Amino acid sequence: MKKIKGRMDESILVCVYFGPNGERLIQRGCKIASMLDCPLYILTIDQKPFDEMDAEKSHYITKWQQIAEMYSADAFILKDNEKRPVSKVIAEVARDKHITQIILGQTAQSRWEQIAKGSIINTLLREVPFVDLHIISVSRYLRDQEGQYEKGVRAYLVKQDDHYRVTFKHTNNIAYEGIFFKDFGTDFDNGVFKFMKDKETIQVAVVEDIVTDLTNVDMTPDFEEDDDQ
Repeated sequence: MKKIKGRMDESILVCVYFGPNGERLIQRGCKIASMLDCPLYILTIDQKPFDEMDAEKSHYITKWQQIAEMYSADAFILKDNEKRPVSKVIAEVARDKHITQIILGQTAQSRWEQIAKGSIINTLLREVPFVDLHIISVSRYLRDQEGQYEKGVRAYLVKQDDHYRVTFKHTNNIAYEGIFFKDFGTDFDNGVFKFMKDKETIQVAVVEDIVTDLTNVDMTPDFEEDDDQ
């Protein structure tokens, strides 16, 4: 990605938290960075060391790294084992990378407010007043307007004849690895399976453990951008 030099220099920082919406925030950052022809950085923060994170968090980090590479981001930054307030870490990265615009998800903001015990927006405005903040409205879970899906869990697709079966145990014959979002209020494994295929994020319908079609189905709500802060 070509970096513009001089007074009009811009640099984008996308802050993502663990959940199915991180890639949408990254895509928004990529769109802005592409229009401005400027550097793009992706940041995630966790209090635990990387080797102590659960499988789901590790999966998200791997996926984000793949997406960052696909979009030619300048760097994917993981701040693990981080005990400082999140706003302090974001501000430090912003200063170090000469960031001019920060993109935050509304869900990430709420989660990080709990960690930091304060308003991350107000703190960032004090810490890095030279930065424009973009607050993106996103949903915490993959869901339709009725909120029908549970939080995602690690799962796999195994090829069987002309279909795929969802399993939650890793075996040598898995075809795809991803996240399964189960319908609320069902005893069967019905819902959505989300995974990476050919460097693209795909989500497919699951009916009683079975996936018959790998065609992407958009079952997440569109997100809207609030007024830039």
